[in-house]
Amino acid sequence: MGLASSPCTLICLTLLAIHFFSAPSHQADYNYTFPSPLPNPRLLSAYTALQAFKYAIKYDPKGVTDNWCGFHVCNYTGVFCAPAPDDPRWTTVAGIDLNHDGLVGYLPMELGLLTDLALFHLNSNKFWGTIPWTLKKLRILHELDVSNNELSGVFPPVLFEMPSLRYLDIRFNKFEGSVPARLFELELDALFINNNKFTSSLPDNIGNSPVSVIVLANNGFSGCFPKSLTQMGNTLTQILLINSGLKGCLPSDIGKLNQLTVFDVSSNELAGTLPDSIGEMAKLEQLNVAHNKFSGEIPTSICSLKNLENFTYSDNYLCDEPHLCLKLKAKDDRKNCLPYRPLQRSVAECKAFYAHPVTSDSGGCASPPPPPQPCSLPPSPPPPHFHHPWP
Repeated sequence: MGLASSPCTLICLTLLAIHFFSAPSHQADYNYTFPSPLPNPRLLSAYTALQAFKYAIKYDPKGVTDNWCGFHVCNYTGVFCAPAPDDPRWTTVAGIDLNHDGLVGYLPMELGLLTDLALFHLNSNKFWGTIPWTLKKLRILHELDVSNNELSGVFPPVLFEMPSLRYLDIRFNKFEGSVPARLFELELDALFINNNKFTSSLPDNIGNSPVSVIVLANNGFSGCFPKSLTQMGNTLTQILLINSGLKGCLPSDIGKLNQLTVFDVSSNELAGTLPDSIGEMAKLEQLNVAHNKFSGEIPTSICSLKNLENFTYSDNYLCDEPHLCLKLKAKDDRKNCLPYRPLQRSVAECKAFYAHPVTSDSGGCASPPPPPQPCSLPPSPPPPHFHHPWP
């Protein structure tokens, strides 16, 4: 929807915006005489910000901003008001939720005027550019979700200037470069940065994060499995490290993450044996170690977990599985070296691997566990038997 002809765009900026920012605005400066009575100062600031935001939206297929006219911003679609937390006498804009609206545009600097914003959800649109530095003014922002857009650039440094931020979701964008170590010092409860273009190894201090849910999958990471993760046992309930370029082994004390319900390290280059301590994750429901180079026997302790519903360990070189594993509600043991199980690797492939097994220190990751014990590999298939009926 074109916005150039909308009467609202004629009043999208005010002198308030000029005094608020030290940097020049990207928008034009309009002269406008406000009608009387004016809204309270906080709603006036919100009005300025939302008009600039509407101007920055270049395509609005659902017409969600059609009613973004006039000073009654609390009636705007996707805008939610509440009493100001520091002074309940003032009504202010507390939340913006424009998820799944197909909006195309960018995030203007004037959004920093929304200083009472606690929730900002813009997922599943097509916003480009990056997150403006002026959002550091959002001192009480609790949730920021800009996932599934086309935002780009390095990890936005403004995110370190939001002291109340607890939920951060920037997944499915085009952010790139390294992930700053500072990210894992923030007081976040949930962190989603998956499906971007981040590179380098995961910072050593990742275990300092207090998050309960962390998803780092499908980036361009590399390096060893971060051993400091075991420090997150008191808080971490879900972790997804799918396709994160991780090498080395799972630490022998990985079972310290005993609050986990979901543990997914599939599609990496992890090797060695599965630690017996995984059996200490009493709350574990989903375990996925598929598409790695794990070998040896599956510890009985894993399949003895009472809450385990799904155990996926396909595409490894595991050579023995306890009978308990076969009783799980959902499991996938294909493409291993398991005797008498269907859809396994060939005998030749298994023997070649165990002749020169990939150990967990391959790739320079220190402190490898003992190599896997010799396995009883599947026997070679018997020659075909032909039955000739008697005449």
